[in-house]
Amino acid sequence: MTANNRIVLSSDHTAIQLRQAIAAHIAAHGWVVVDIGPTTPESTHYPKHGAAARLVASGDCRFGIILCGTGQGIMMAANKVKGIRCGICADTFSARMIRQHNDANMLSIGVRVVGEGLALDIVDAFLTAQFEGGRHATRVEMIGALEE
Repeated sequence: MTANNRIVLSSDHTAIQLRQAIAAHIAAHGWVVVDIGPTTPESTHYPKHGAAARLVASGDCRFGIILCGTGQGIMMAANKVKGIRCGICADTFSARMIRQHNDANMLSIGVRVVGEGLALDIVDAFLTAQFEGGRHATRVEMIGALEE
């Protein structure tokens, strides 16, 4: 665990229940959860919640986990924030690889794509994987250079 053990969580209205399950799960593993909502089931726009990326980009949170129906839209919103490398994952292999090879600092999950058990396994794979550096660091630097 890094010195900054804070993780921001956010979702649109479709993923509140899964977000709360993930929050409880990671809190039980020693992470400090910064859950920025929403808390009510009224329809909300996922780009608003992709802004959780700002807390990661600022260094306030080490990682971010965001959710929407497919995970795609909220991931696209998060990746608009400079310094964010957010990947969508529906399997544990991809979750490990986005950390090991891409130094991803955010994870996106689609609540209509994976169930709770698999989502928790994906989160665990993401949080326990370590960036491998080396040739991957060069590629991560190249990704950063694309930001305007």
